[in-house]
Amino acid sequence: MFTFFLIVQTLVAAALVAVILMQRSEGGGLGMGGSPSGLMSARGAADFLTRATSILGGLFVILSIVLAGLAALERAPMRIDPAAVAPAQTPAGRTTPLGTPGQAPATDPLTGAARQAPPAAAPAPAPSNGAVPIAQ
Repeated sequence: MFTFFLIVQTLVAAALVAVILMQRSEGGGLGMGGSPSGLMSARGAADFLTRATSILGGLFVILSIVLAGLAALERAPMRIDPAAVAPAQTPAGRTTPLGTPGQAPATDPLTGAARQAPPAAAPAPAPSNGAVPIAQ
């Protein structure tokens, strides 16, 4: 679906560029020479090109919004079902689901390796009065 809208967006953008370049600007630009004996008069061609530009411009904006919405839906974050997570054994032999506060599981559920103990507490901070602490 995203690819389809992306191709339509590209075609609309190319048509929009072509229609804009065909319009007569103040200096003549790349506009078509309008002869009254042609298929459309100069006035009729200007009205048609102005109307086509506004329609293609609106279509371009709408397709841009649709593509942004589709891209956001396709890249939605994955959610983990808590019921699918296996319970882990605590040191006391009781089973608790992962992620509950308290004791951490003894092994990593992904690798099965034993977990390391948390690092020791950091030393006390230096006094705030500017004094240098004595080495212990």
